[in-house]
Amino acid sequence: MKKFIIVAGARPNFIKIAPLIACLKKYPSVRPILVHTGQHYDFELSRIFFRDLDIPEPDINLNIGSAPYAQQISRIKNAFEKVLLKVKPDLVIVAGDVNSTLACSMAASRLNIKLAHIEAGLRSFDLTMPEEINRRLTDGLSDYLFVSEKSGLVNLRNEGIEKEKVFFVGNIMIDALVSNMGKIDRSRIFKQIFADSGVLPYGVLTLHRPSNVDSKKALLRIVGILKMACKNIKLIYPMHPRARSMIRKFKLERVFGSIPDLCVIEPLGYADFLHLVKYAEFVMTDSGGIQEEATVLKVPCLTMRKNTERPSTVREGTNVLVGLDKGSIRSCLGKILKDKWKKSKVPALWDAKTAERICRILLKADLK
Repeated sequence: MKKFIIVAGARPNFIKIAPLIACLKKYPSVRPILVHTGQHYDFELSRIFFRDLDIPEPDINLNIGSAPYAQQISRIKNAFEKVLLKVKPDLVIVAGDVNSTLACSMAASRLNIKLAHIEAGLRSFDLTMPEEINRRLTDGLSDYLFVSEKSGLVNLRNEGIEKEKVFFVGNIMIDALVSNMGKIDRSRIFKQIFADSGVLPYGVLTLHRPSNVDSKKALLRIVGILKMACKNIKLIYPMHPRARSMIRKFKLERVFGSIPDLCVIEPLGYADFLHLVKYAEFVMTDSGGIQEEATVLKVPCLTMRKNTERPSTVREGTNVLVGLDKGSIRSCLGKILKDKWKKSKVPALWDAKTAERICRILLKADLK
């Protein structure tokens, strides 16, 4: 029996590994071993996603917790190396671009254990983003690179990655979305938010990236944008712990609290959050995965960044890059509220069959 270690550490990882674990369990020749690094360690960002996505309890939890970038990567790498030496897996599977992804890739590579990277080849070309560094280094170490959109094929070819290592399999996030649509539709989050007032037209806001929340200047600029947006529609903001911490640090709680029709709530689980997104007029976000989910759900998406590693969501999907440009956001909201948003389509192979493609490739692989 082959032993595959599957690594998870943060919210995006949980969503990506859920369909893969479910698929691998169909094959008696493989023993999937789930390692949770503990990068996201509180209930809202970890356990609630395991519950919503029916992910089994981790076989191993490293319990790393929060730390600065380099320190966290070092801690995860050292702890994961001990796991590898004990378990002696045939393969390590990592997903996405979080610190756990790179740290565990480095450990596997150092011990000459085969490495597979789900969501390989994505590039923002912005080296100020830690995620961009994580993506590039992980791809360079990987033996199997599973690509979610066609831009990834171009990027990996331009970087000289051998084509024999690269597989265009589609987007595993969409596997999770489609398989959980029943739970998403059954969510009762509207009753919690709107009580007896009935569901109003609303937009959804998410912000957590350092470029947006780690400076007082950026946060004050966002306040101006939100005041403008909330003149026309209610905004629901499940506030990320990082954003909440920074708002407190800069003593801006009262400023955010004074924005009319901005409804700040606690972080949500997978099903509740996507229920909100599915029925929203639009999403304003700086997240990567939400750009993809909004595209499949046909919900207009305004990405509050200057770049995206998921260009298919802009070229083909519902996404537009607006940064923190108040004028661009005002113009986009005008089109959305007049039902004049751009036409979109779902990118190739975003068909909820990605996990099966990955499993078939790995089961045939020579892992010696």
